[in-house]
Amino acid sequence: MAPTALSLSVLNALSPAAFAAHFAGVLEHSPHYAAQVAAGRPFDTPEALAQAFAQAARSGSPAETLALIRAHPDLAGKAALAGDLTPESAHEQASAGLDRLTPEEYAEFQALNAAYHERFAMPYVVCVREQTKASIFEGARRRLTHTPEQERGAALHEIGRIARLRVLDLIHSQEQP
Repeated sequence: MAPTALSLSVLNALSPAAFAAHFAGVLEHSPHYAAQVAAGRPFDTPEALAQAFAQAARSGSPAETLALIRAHPDLAGKAALAGDLTPESAHEQASAGLDRLTPEEYAEFQALNAAYHERFAMPYVVCVREQTKASIFEGARRRLTHTPEQERGAALHEIGRIARLRVLDLIHSQEQP
């Protein structure tokens, strides 16, 4: 179950541990980034907080950023079929209809996932909440033409977009009196 959305003023006043716990799911299987972002408080706007997560995702060494990318599940992959996705990823994949694929679509996702792992040694990462099934397929085919460096940059960009939406889900849009 997702944490309750809190106002920005409450979030800025939380202890570092409580802040990190609230935002632990923002970057896939990487709660330590929430502790890093907590150190940058206070944030003036929800967008500034979301941007801090995107910057944190890009701030690590090449090995750390690759580990973050690899922490993301394959789209419509084995983890989805087994029910082993994080609640955030399960909700996001369902929002794009990836939990309701035809056998042909599922087979194409498996082929794209395999091609991605073979070419880049990482999953295809995309902010599915901003996509349709068709645009996800098209994007994967197009991004398979990237160099490994271009694709790592594209994946980190998408992780920033995913983080932004997850952060905004955890913040009240209106301050409470």
